Amino acid sequence: MKRFNFVFVLVMVLTLVLSFGAALNAGTLEDAKAKGVLVAGVKDAVVPFGFVDENTKELVGFDVDICREIANKMGVKLELKPVTSATRIPKLSQGMVDLAACTMTHKLSRDEVIDFSLTYFMDGQKLLVKKGSGINSYKDLAGKKVGSAKGSTSEKNIKNVQPDCTVLSFEGYPQAFLALKQGKVSAVTTDSVILVGLKGSDDNPEMWEIVGDFFAKEPYGIGVRENDSNFRDFVNASLIEMWEDGTYLKIYNKWLGPDTNYYMPLTWEMETFPK
Repeated sequence: MKRFNFVFVLVMVLTLVLSFGAALNAGTLEDAKAKGVLVAGVKDAVVPFGFVDENTKELVGFDVDICREIANKMGVKLELKPVTSATRIPKLSQGMVDLAACTMTHKLSRDEVIDFSLTYFMDGQKLLVKKGSGINSYKDLAGKKVGSAKGSTSEKNIKNVQPDCTVLSFEGYPQAFLALKQGKVSAVTTDSVILVGLKGSDDNPEMWEIVGDFFAKEPYGIGVRENDSNFRDFVNASLIEMWEDGTYLKIYNKWLGPDTNYYMPLTWEMETFPK
């Protein structure tokens, strides 16, 4: 009887240990499939990548549609959670979101904290200024104030090329654009596609212009938690499939095509891998 109890207890302990080990080893892909939900961190105030539609009051945009396709390929529902440039990496690392698709530039310094998918959007940094301001490039910003977003690469990039300007950091780009309208800054700087969104969604877009050449590369990657290679591989495979079957181009044209207010010609190709 005692031997039976001992064997029973031993089996139960081993079962619990194995179950606990499996839980520890389970990655985002397995967890999301088990829950039936993929939680994506996206911007909610960056047109046209992630913003609240005025009519439906729902989060929409390029990044939202990319995430929806990934969720569809997983066979799960998509849940969206707003993030900012400052909160996206902490929320991802802390497990509050499963991935972060939020105009995030893949930088080596960020690789120390999270991992990235392959580049799914390529851009560069420019300036948004009032038309006729006399500002044509970052060289004209010496002694002037420039607006950007907290936690973005844009803050550092502009200081690198123009150390004589003063950078004012805002919670998001709409707030930085408002500061430009109020004359509190002479320019807003970030990725050109975000500037296109700011200008194109304004009531008077003709008052603003995007100026200068690119002075920093901005390759966007989808952020995933570090050391979760199964999920990262799945995201990469999904992006490659979207690119090759035309889904990516369909999403791109929906938000950035010639029939939109945010037209940007697609001038780059995604790096894909053979099967």
